[in-house]
Amino acid sequence: MKVTVSVFGRFWAFYLTQQLQKRGYLHELISTYPTFEITKYAIDKNLIHSIWHLEVLSRSWYKLPSWLRGDRNLQLWFLEEFDRSVTNSLSPGFDLFVGWSGCNFWSLHRAKELGAKTVIERGSSHMHYQTEIIKEEYERWGLKFNETHPGVYEREIQSYADADRITIPSLFAKRTFLEQGIPESKLIHVTYGTSLAEFYPVPKEDDIFRVIHCGGITIRKGIQYLLQAFYELNLPKAELWLVGSIAPEIQPFLAKYQSDRIIIKGTYPQKELRLLYSQCSVFCLASIEDGFGMVIPQAMACGLPVIHTTNTGGEDIVREGVDGFCVPIRDIEALKEKILFFYENPERRDEMGRNALEQARKSLSWDDYGHKIVNAYLNIL
Repeated sequence: MKVTVSVFGRFWAFYLTQQLQKRGYLHELISTYPTFEITKYAIDKNLIHSIWHLEVLSRSWYKLPSWLRGDRNLQLWFLEEFDRSVTNSLSPGFDLFVGWSGCNFWSLHRAKELGAKTVIERGSSHMHYQTEIIKEEYERWGLKFNETHPGVYEREIQSYADADRITIPSLFAKRTFLEQGIPESKLIHVTYGTSLAEFYPVPKEDDIFRVIHCGGITIRKGIQYLLQAFYELNLPKAELWLVGSIAPEIQPFLAKYQSDRIIIKGTYPQKELRLLYSQCSVFCLASIEDGFGMVIPQAMACGLPVIHTTNTGGEDIVREGVDGFCVPIRDIEALKEKILFFYENPERRDEMGRNALEQARKSLSWDDYGHKIVNAYLNIL
């Protein structure tokens, strides 16, 4: 088996590529990242095709203030230009083409013309479900929702139909595809891993009870509910740490629930996140929609029990009452109940943290992911 992987950006593609290369199955990685960055993941530079100028252009555009970005069609142009470049570069010699949803459309068809089987990687829920539930959440708070460009949306939906298989990372994501009429036989369900070399416990330096959220501080991530739950509990000697970049939409909630116990930590390089996780007591991801919160296995690998919603993919790896708890989306009282449980039961909290760490070390490495995804690819062929 020889596999070509195509991705605009990075996502988890470099970890997938590592696993394919390790087993002798990698034919080529096509990415907008520059070669010198990709080789940091121990990927053979001779197997890399970098379309780096698109990464430079797109990052420059996204850094502009929204009012300066102008025509939204540029979002579509970046994807189409990448797709054209990939399409023109493909040549015989591979058996399987793995592309990212929305990024690969024409290239998917070119791969088929060359006799390859095709797989689309989708890390979130079905695009229709994702759009509707996030739009609903914005409207719930009277906020403007910026919908995905229609051209991007159409490419995404059509790629679901055209690919031989669709890879999704969680039972939650799988349910949304089944609800939209995608046959189960077309879905490959494999959860992502985490780097056990980067994420491991370090000693906690104090006895303050801390809840940590890591990721975007956005409406989609359910921060508005986590803020309210923690604020209303008003627990002595307790803190909520928010790690990640803050979206403008969340500022009114931060102002409403302002407290010296709610601490905005800002953004950190991934290699430093274990230091933050390890100074906390429990991890919470209250997302409205997350195909698979990759921060969950990170936190588990640092020895934290997890509170997650039904829409995070947490149910795939967090054993209920063993490693943590699952709560419904938008349920402030359920969040308060589980946070209070961990606050009032330090022995159980420590036990569940140890369980989570054991679970991560046993089954949540990128090697575990690689074994499962490679077997799934071999089955297609």
